[in-house]
Amino acid sequence: MNILKLLDKLSDDKFFSKEASRLETLTSISAFGKKAAVAAVPLGLGTLMTTPAKAAGLTGGNTYKNTLTDALQLALVLEYLENEYYAIGLSTAGLISNADRPVFMQISKHESAHVTFLKNTLTSLGVTPGAKPTFDFTAGGAFAPFTDYSQFLILAQAFEDTGVRAYKGQAGNVMSNKTVLQAALQIHSVEARHASQVRRMRANKGWIELADGGNMPAATNPVYAGEQNTTQAGYNTATAFGAAAGSAAYDEILTGSDAQTIASLFIV
Repeated sequence: MNILKLLDKLSDDKFFSKEASRLETLTSISAFGKKAAVAAVPLGLGTLMTTPAKAAGLTGGNTYKNTLTDALQLALVLEYLENEYYAIGLSTAGLISNADRPVFMQISKHESAHVTFLKNTLTSLGVTPGAKPTFDFTAGGAFAPFTDYSQFLILAQAFEDTGVRAYKGQAGNVMSNKTVLQAALQIHSVEARHASQVRRMRANKGWIELADGGNMPAATNPVYAGEQNTTQAGYNTATAFGAAAGSAAYDEILTGSDAQTIASLFIV
């Protein structure tokens, strides 16, 4: 199975309503990872570090020198974060309603597939995947996501909205390779669907208007900073559509350093 066929399956809308058995087995993903070429790895989150020293904070104290493996290791940490968050939420009795569980079960499988793929790809490149960090999803006591379902949804939205913007922010880094760019875009669309789904579960619009995340606490403001922009390629979209619609028509990127700062809040 090549990367485009695999990612087509991962980005299929049917995964929001089909049973878990519809997902390709992790064995297939593992086998594919060992065959992956350097030109066919998902670099969506790209190089989130601004310096090797800052990157070490996200990757267990290691100092990295190889750009490709740095990107994969950092992407792996972010996938670890989402994967563990949903796993804990699903295993917490009484937290997620029966009506909502199928959604988070499927999102969880997507994130688990990403973790497995990244780990096996790193291994195939002769690099030991970074160990899963210790996470603090309370962010030092600011949140209580596993005792309050509304807060669980808040952080789920924040994590997904962050990922979507971070993927876009690194698109320019993979444009030289059409295979990698297409793979990154396919993964990006899955994350965007996650974000839209969770936003609607919180009674929000599927898109972001201005810098308003939609009934989100102030602590999540960095996730939405810059989304009020209405100028695209020199054209002020607010002129024709108004500020809210103009800003929502074009989702903004999140810089690597900003995405790193957000993720670091939840790593011990």
